[in-house]
Amino acid sequence: MPPARFCFIGDSFVQGCGDPAMLGWVGRICADKAAQGHDITVYNLGIRGQTSAEIARRWPAEARPRLASLPFSQRRLVFSFGANDAAQNRPPEETRTSTEAILDHAQSVAPTLLIGPAPIADTPSAESHLRHLTEMMAEVSRNKGVPFLPILSPLQRDSAWISEALANDGAHPGAGGYAALARLIGNWQPWQDWFS
Repeated sequence: MPPARFCFIGDSFVQGCGDPAMLGWVGRICADKAAQGHDITVYNLGIRGQTSAEIARRWPAEARPRLASLPFSQRRLVFSFGANDAAQNRPPEETRTSTEAILDHAQSVAPTLLIGPAPIADTPSAESHLRHLTEMMAEVSRNKGVPFLPILSPLQRDSAWISEALANDGAHPGAGGYAALARLIGNWQPWQDWFS
């Protein structure tokens, strides 16, 4: 692929909070592609504690100066959010509205991917909310023609993600958990297709 710029936009799981290596999943999947010889510039635009509505409001102003000088074909957008919507008990319709607004705008800016919300290990009460959001975001993504990756169930079954999160702050894993998420995303065909 030609040189490209990637904006990863979302919450603390995008930022990689809790990872002592300071890589998170974004750093890992991008380091892998750089090691394969791909010329990519990476912007991690994750902000801890943000909901989908907050992300919907801020992302255009943050992505614009990072992508504007490139043609459409050399731009990439990856979004991931929803855990804070569940943790803060935001109405599901608010998340739907934000998701629709993000994807409608994003596709006019760059090729776009959406990754679903991650589990919150110490808040089992949020599980049903997270499952509902995952299903809703998958539906919106299908309707908008944007590839969507659900990560909730695989990470709930991942011992490193859960044990590290519980040993940390109850939500954010360490290096092992983020490595597991990086493998999920790195092996996802829509992500791989960007580099073929």
